[in-house]
Amino acid sequence: MYYIIVNPASKSGRGAKIWSELEPVLEHKEIPYKVFFSKGVEHITKLVRDLSTSLLKADSDSVLRFIILGGDGTLNEALQGISDFSRVQIGYIPTGSSNDMARDLGLSKEPHKTLERILSCHEPIFMDLGCLTYHTCERSSGSTADTGKQVPAQGEPALNRYFSVSSGIGFDAAVCEEALASKFKNILNKIGLGKLTYLSIALKQLLLARKISCTITLDDDRQIYLPKFLFVASMIHQYEGGGFKFCPGADSGDGILDICAVGNIPKWLILIALPTAFSGDHYRFKGIERYAASKIHLETSAPLWVHTDGEVRMKSNSITVSCEQKKLQLLL
Repeated sequence: MYYIIVNPASKSGRGAKIWSELEPVLEHKEIPYKVFFSKGVEHITKLVRDLSTSLLKADSDSVLRFIILGGDGTLNEALQGISDFSRVQIGYIPTGSSNDMARDLGLSKEPHKTLERILSCHEPIFMDLGCLTYHTCERSSGSTADTGKQVPAQGEPALNRYFSVSSGIGFDAAVCEEALASKFKNILNKIGLGKLTYLSIALKQLLLARKISCTITLDDDRQIYLPKFLFVASMIHQYEGGGFKFCPGADSGDGILDICAVGNIPKWLILIALPTAFSGDHYRFKGIERYAASKIHLETSAPLWVHTDGEVRMKSNSITVSCEQKKLQLLL
């Protein structure tokens, strides 16, 4: 049995159309399945959590197989609902606007081929999973962010969020946050120009970026101080942001986070350096550094947006990002 979760709004509504083309394949092959459709933010997390809780408890030896049809953000929401990763296997059919994990894994752009590959997979591939911990946070789009109240409160557990591709704090997360609320993103996606949304927002965010310092601690040992920084991205895969190759050669099964830190670099030079990141050539610019660690702790002088796989929920000035080696089972 496959439990299929479809984000019908992915790629500006193409998700629903793609599913309508794939469903007859399952019917023809007489493959048992149940399909569920996302109804909005965090609905997928609830779906996966409810299915995991009820089905895995009902059968202590069962393995739950999901097929996620959506973008990196859709997969990210699904990850938050999994209670036992050792008993969950995931097939992923990318239908988003970025599809950075699919790009790194070399998945076909043809959904039919990807579905066939999932259905014929008997042994899953084990892939690293990232975990972001917020030590302080301000909730987005709500009164907490407006008042500056810090959560969790003293004595409460820290908040965690998994990611499969990358997590970033600063500029890259701010671009994601604004893009998620953009009225023009869907329009541009429909005509194949979705990247222009990110480009225009990136230019705006770059101009507005404030001087904020950051202290990076790698594996509780090595400490790096950046008197001014733009962003720090912790990567499981090579790409984020729709094809920026921020960490070329990143290995999604080595238990290590590849880290791209953009520090004290003039804004005008960023305009030259960023396009070179599509080919992974950005490290030749002074102020852009690469590190590696299984765990990274970041302290910033002011709260900044944080993303996981392009999904933005909180601002924070204190986070820890860790890598859990080969925790995620993928049907590839």
